[in-house]
Amino acid sequence: MHAPRAESIAQLVHAVRGERVLFDADLARLYNVSTAQLNQAVRRNRNRFPGDFMFRITEAEWRALKLPSAGQRMMSQIVTSSRRKLAALPYAFTEQGVAMLSSVLRSARAVEVNIAIMRTFVQLRRLMDSNRDLARKIEAMEKRYDEQFSVVFTAIKRLIAEDDARRVSPKRRIGFVT
Repeated sequence: MHAPRAESIAQLVHAVRGERVLFDADLARLYNVSTAQLNQAVRRNRNRFPGDFMFRITEAEWRALKLPSAGQRMMSQIVTSSRRKLAALPYAFTEQGVAMLSSVLRSARAVEVNIAIMRTFVQLRRLMDSNRDLARKIEAMEKRYDEQFSVVFTAIKRLIAEDDARRVSPKRRIGFVT
């Protein structure tokens, strides 16, 4: 079995607490192990997973993920397929937590999947950086064009004012005076 593609992994990445994370069930599916096996390996090595590597999401965070907001949320299979009440809320693994999983799981598949996941996180970071650059460029263009348009609007206002002044001044009659 080959490593998953970055596109399929990217669909599993969520934003929780300002972090990009993958859920335990999604990771277990990628590693071809059960969620219980993955979580057991983590429990056995709990000291390797501080709060910034892995955390359990809250009920409110879970509900927020299950309800799409503004049609833009990408849902993982665990969120969209789960219509049941969970026995326990899922663990969320940050990029560092996912990297630590390869040392805990110690399988060729884990290494292969982790490499694919790390590449996905790098691609997502680059995409976000390019989006920030694009937003900055658009903002700069808006400022520049706003300044240019203010010159145009000033010229238009001046022309309107001159036209109004011409209408107010007495008109010279056209034709022959006899």
